[in-house]
Amino acid sequence: MEHPKAIIQSDEDSDHGGAVKSGYVRKSARMALYARLVLGDALAILIAFNLADLVRDPSWRLAGGVDLMLVVSTIYFAAAVNSGLYSLGILVDYAELARRTVSAVVKTFLIVFALLFSFQQGEEISRLGIFVVLGAMLILLLGFRLFAYRWVRRELSGVLTDELVILDGRSNPEPGARFVIDAAANHLRPDLDDPSALEHFTRLTELYDRILVACPPERQAAWAIMLKTIDAKGELLVGLGDDVGAIGLDTFGRTNTLVVSRGTLSLSDQFKKRLFDLAIAVPVLIFLTPLLLTVALLIKIDSRGPVFFRQPRIGRNNVPFNIFKFRSMRQEQSDQAGAQSTRRDDDRISRFGAFIRKTSIDELPQLLNVIKGDMSIVGPRPHAFGSTAEDRLFWQISHRYWERHRLKPGITGLAQVRGYRGATETTSDLTNRLNADLEYLAGWRLWRDFAIIVATLRVLVHPNAY
Repeated sequence: MEHPKAIIQSDEDSDHGGAVKSGYVRKSARMALYARLVLGDALAILIAFNLADLVRDPSWRLAGGVDLMLVVSTIYFAAAVNSGLYSLGILVDYAELARRTVSAVVKTFLIVFALLFSFQQGEEISRLGIFVVLGAMLILLLGFRLFAYRWVRRELSGVLTDELVILDGRSNPEPGARFVIDAAANHLRPDLDDPSALEHFTRLTELYDRILVACPPERQAAWAIMLKTIDAKGELLVGLGDDVGAIGLDTFGRTNTLVVSRGTLSLSDQFKKRLFDLAIAVPVLIFLTPLLLTVALLIKIDSRGPVFFRQPRIGRNNVPFNIFKFRSMRQEQSDQAGAQSTRRDDDRISRFGAFIRKTSIDELPQLLNVIKGDMSIVGPRPHAFGSTAEDRLFWQISHRYWERHRLKPGITGLAQVRGYRGATETTSDLTNRLNADLEYLAGWRLWRDFAIIVATLRVLVHPNAY
């Protein structure tokens, strides 16, 4: 994490580096708050069922050998997530928080009643026990959320997000802004042809939830693309109209803003996607361990050099990471920069390497990247910094290329299941992949990740995999 220089702040955060400290505090506070809400909900359900056990024998809640508490817990948490009970916006509005809590509980028990009726288990369940659980859950959940609401108001002054204003050749339009940095003093520039400039921008802004840029009109388009490359809300402090790809209007103090990005995933969606990744990566890695060990042995027998090929790739928010692959090329001919795309019948590929590339086995070590958190199972494929098409670097073909990195890169993705694999020899090879990646980002849903995984199984062996 790089520390911004020349920070202008309000009196409450007057020490240099206060913006960094505040960013850490609020992000940590939000994570702690989410954990408290989930644990509080689980505790409310546990207490409610234990109260019901005081008026009925605990066997009352066994329906067909299944504990009703497990059923209620599963359905409630699904309903809570679906109702947005863990979203930031409602944590500062107790009336809306209470409404959604009641709605989630009512939906939970309507589904439970429907299941009991469908499986003809209603006669075995105590009606008194059910109503004690229902009443206790409502009271406890509303009470726990009232404590959370008051904690947010007391400890965080009702502010759960942090905003950063970047001044690029413009004066500060909102003197009351909490965190303001000067672009020149922090060596920030909207240079879309320099990967290090995008990485520097990411590292300076990664702790903030809303990034606002005040700049001259001639640099607005470049800053708009910069803002679209990070997973945060990005806005330009300008008047109306400009060729920046605005997706909405907003205000900051008394100044109009053009919203050019809103981030890709909410915190709850990030949590779901991460759990989904681990739920697949960990058991698959364990199951495939014998295969991986066999492949590693055959690689050592086939050619000299290490088992794994490690290469810097462009990761989430344009920050590089080292990708793991089984080495498929002869060590002395490996292309660390990725400047030369693999060709059909490429003489750099070893005999066994050709087999593992054709069957996509060489990609399996990326499960380690998923577990580390560098990658996801599904997402835009990560490229090497030196990758080219028609002798031009990818971002020189389209500056929108940087936008595909708002999410973690994936082992597979929408572009791959559509057949866009193999060498990027022409401009269309790159643009086809880019359009598919941007489509995936714009319409992310967890079920779509699952569908892409299923589709990937059909194209593991592909004519363009070489």
